Amino acid sequence: MSNTTQQRPRDWANPTPAGLVALAAACMCFFALLTGSVSVAAMPLIGCWLLGGFLIQVVVGLLDLRGGNHAGGNTFLFFSAFFMFASGLEMFLKYNAIQAGTPLDGRLDGFVWLALAIVMLLWTPAFFTKLSLLSIIVLLVDVALPFIALNDLGLLPKGLSAVPAYSLLAAGAVALYLSGALVVNTAFGKKIYPLP
Repeated sequence: MSNTTQQRPRDWANPTPAGLVALAAACMCFFALLTGSVSVAAMPLIGCWLLGGFLIQVVVGLLDLRGGNHAGGNTFLFFSAFFMFASGLEMFLKYNAIQAGTPLDGRLDGFVWLALAIVMLLWTPAFFTKLSLLSIIVLLVDVALPFIALNDLGLLPKGLSAVPAYSLLAAGAVALYLSGALVVNTAFGKKIYPLP
């Protein structure tokens, strides 16, 4: 081996835009299902999209943690496991149970979503060190999660299912814009897309 000096490895780029795209895809899937825009027959397809999002978000979470982004890294990491991986697998399981006429007690999901809603509410102040589009995304998810928990627990009146659906639609839209702004502004080294 030669005795050449080792070059310092380049720092990794910010992975957050990819994680935001995965979040937006999941939000759109849940919006479509919650509003009845797609039927339960779409559940296996939603499962595939969520499992794809899992791959992205677990990588983003680990890279964010490596880069010292405590709040973002931990959030992407638990989103990858619960919102993406577990929900993706559940879509397949629930669809197969529906097809086979096998009863499942989905109220269990409500208890888990309740825990996830509580942790997001507790972590929310960490995203307000400065007001940003990411803060808005977190607030929109904060609105959606308790309603999803109440829905799965069977405690949400039917008319209120639009609240989490449209909250997730808005969160997905903001996530897409923020992702685009981060990528394009970084590529040009200046503000092309405005960020508040």
